[in-house]
Amino acid sequence: MQRKTRPALDPTIEPQQGMTRDGQPLSYNRAPSPDLAPWLGRLYVTKVDLPEDYTLSCGLFTDTSTVRIQLAGNWVAQTVDGQITTRRGAFYFGPHSRRMPISVTGSFISVGFAIRPGTGTSLNLPHVGKFVDRIVSTDALSGPEEDFMAALKPEASPEEWLQAIEDVVRGQIKELGGALPNPLAARFEEISLRNPAISVSDAAEECGVDRRKLERVVSRDFGMPPKQVLRRARALDMASHLRGVADSREGDEIALRYYDESHLIHEFTELFGMSPRRFVTRPQPILTLALESRQARRLEALHRLEPGQARPWE
Repeated sequence: MQRKTRPALDPTIEPQQGMTRDGQPLSYNRAPSPDLAPWLGRLYVTKVDLPEDYTLSCGLFTDTSTVRIQLAGNWVAQTVDGQITTRRGAFYFGPHSRRMPISVTGSFISVGFAIRPGTGTSLNLPHVGKFVDRIVSTDALSGPEEDFMAALKPEASPEEWLQAIEDVVRGQIKELGGALPNPLAARFEEISLRNPAISVSDAAEECGVDRRKLERVVSRDFGMPPKQVLRRARALDMASHLRGVADSREGDEIALRYYDESHLIHEFTELFGMSPRRFVTRPQPILTLALESRQARRLEALHRLEPGQARPWE
């Protein structure tokens, strides 16, 4: 695929964690501590300075449930339940089936963590499928909002914030019994990160189970059928490539997951609400932050990048 020129970041937007070589915003994000790795996928801190009356319109598209603790900014999201307005607080974002329009007015600070598939099932939390494309208070999932808010001291560094959140999550996992997610969910997650162009039948064979069992476990632990999970993963990798937050050496491989250009345009437009060309030319700072964090998690999970190692796009 021909490399496309991405627009420079709006000079009004000042991400405190820096930018990529292509001028895309970065967050501070890292893998969870080893003892939390079975349940958590990634932790992040994002701080962006904006004029008080500036509204940044963008979107989110993530493949995991995510807890987002918002310390600043006035947020508006278009969910399946309609428009949701949030300010300070701790919120549970279910996994997305497609891009969720979202905007924020004023400077914003967001701290959070991605939850690995199967975690909700193992800890006897409400079924993840009920939260696809939804936002609710963390209180709805036995994660008291006040615990998260109290853990984040204003004077602390981003790393100290993440360590404090990990301490809160450790306590919550212990209270919920500490059972490990189904290994089949973890295996399929790895496959979706490595080869989202695989057929469901071949994925089941690689997992050592029949197709019906894979479909049952994935639908339960991911909140959607395996075919939809793979299709979403393929689109997220392509979006990361287009935004310049993927390993450029994978560009041809990512493009070849689509039969042809029309296949790419059709699927991408259906999931992102815009063509790949428009996606490249339109600023996408909030979405790019999420894509960059996911790609870092993906490369580390596939052992193509060591934790703490400089990322290909930096």
